[in-house]
Amino acid sequence: MTRAVNEDGAGQDTTPTELRRVVGASVVGTALEWYDFFIYGFAVTLVFNELFFTTGDPAMGVIIGFATFGVGFAVRPIGGFLFGHLGDRIGRRSTLVLTTLVMGVSTGLIGLLPTYDSIGVAAPILLTVLRMCQGLGAGAEFGGASTLLAEHAPARRRGFFTSFAQTGVQIGLLSGVTVFLLIELLPRQTVLDWAWRIPFLFSFVLIAVALYVRLRVAESPVFQQMSERRTTVKMPVLDALRHYPRNFLIGIGAHICDTAVVYIYATYSLTYITKTLAMPRWVALTGVIIFSVIVIALQPVYGALSDRVGRRPLNLFSVVFTAAFAFPFFLLLDTREPVLIWIALVLATSLGFAPMIAVQPAFYAELFGARVRYTGFAASREIGAALGGFSPLIAAALVAQAGGKGWLVALWMIATAAISFVAFWLSKESKDVDITVIDATR
Repeated sequence: MTRAVNEDGAGQDTTPTELRRVVGASVVGTALEWYDFFIYGFAVTLVFNELFFTTGDPAMGVIIGFATFGVGFAVRPIGGFLFGHLGDRIGRRSTLVLTTLVMGVSTGLIGLLPTYDSIGVAAPILLTVLRMCQGLGAGAEFGGASTLLAEHAPARRRGFFTSFAQTGVQIGLLSGVTVFLLIELLPRQTVLDWAWRIPFLFSFVLIAVALYVRLRVAESPVFQQMSERRTTVKMPVLDALRHYPRNFLIGIGAHICDTAVVYIYATYSLTYITKTLAMPRWVALTGVIIFSVIVIALQPVYGALSDRVGRRPLNLFSVVFTAAFAFPFFLLLDTREPVLIWIALVLATSLGFAPMIAVQPAFYAELFGARVRYTGFAASREIGAALGGFSPLIAAALVAQAGGKGWLVALWMIATAAISFVAFWLSKESKDVDITVIDATR
């Protein structure tokens, strides 16, 4: 079954007003949810090693903290399968409302936790449990927001409009690091006593905002059609694996590199710059803010470019650049010059990371048919995230092994880029795929 394609190349009936509302809801909702997910990583570097993972060795506290950071990635595939199933059964929008609640409540509760000094080992255990809940919500958030956007967007501008889902992720990163930069302006003891809780407690406010914007958007016209014709499938996971085994594997491999490197740039670099290089915290945090702003600005640019040249060329370019720049990245950091450190972060992300993630929402939506799209998208992507998400922990261990040098981490980045390169090389160009076809086998 197919739908008529209108003069804009859209297979949907979405009006321009409704499309703007969907884009706005995607940006706001995704930004708020990923703000929640990212602030944990900043807290591990800046405060959790002293408040929850008290070992007597600050470096070991950071490593343990990054291990719990990675736990969130370990459960993300479960969230992808679980909420992806719901998204293909009950709807994209309804499932996104659930993920908002899961993420927001678990993040807010972290801000209420007693520390190790108050309740001992129970504190890091509770923190880890809430991190796992964050992972469940994050496992379906991006796939759902991107699927909803892709199914509303005009076909010929799908890359442009879906790139705003990634814009939301980067706004979440920028918001998180900005909040912690402001918190760091307070006296250190004040931060450790109570101020660290503010970014997490603020999540309770953000839940209301995210729910408001998401409840105002219409359900995907593709899902509406499936519901009306009763063509949804009972077990989307099985159908996705049965009909799209190759694309499922491509989806896993495609997300390993960008997951690994973004947490090197945005999370581990804070530790490397402040602990290993003994630079002020503001240098690291400012660098993350600068590259976040640039990446946000580049998302629609690369998304629009992918509508012209295709998804595959941009994906291949991004991983090749990431691999080529891995060693220069650490060489620039090791200069201990703030401007060169910021240049390293900007080049790594604007030319390596930004193209890959801008294309990602459309790329994944085009890998799977309508009846299993949410599940295939979320599950394959989040398995890749689980494989790459322990990169801060791996990086910390590799730097310790290399005596405070980053060359082993550079090799790790090159290895992840090679895996994603193979996935992208094996993929087929998909920018002209009709994603409105209601057929599990396309």
